[in-house]
Amino acid sequence: MSRIIYCVRLKKEATGLKFPPFPNEIGKRIYENISQEAWDEWTRYQTMLINENRLNLSDATARKYLLQQMENFFFSDNSAGNIL
Repeated sequence: MSRIIYCVRLKKEATGLKFPPFPNEIGKRIYENISQEAWDEWTRYQTMLINENRLNLSDATARKYLLQQMENFFFSDNSAGNIL
């Protein structure tokens, strides 16, 4: 049976993630507040960010940038919006 959560990104009830995406506080926050649909939007946007900015994810600065973009995407009122 699917978990139904209120997705703060989509601002509606939707199917939640099956498990937290990260074993830390941000992973727990995403698990509790972000739907599978919004997570799928993020993965497409993340791919675009990595490719267009030519991010090297072995670089700590690139990972920090991507983490900040993820938090903005999900939880900021100034997020990327429905870009995809």
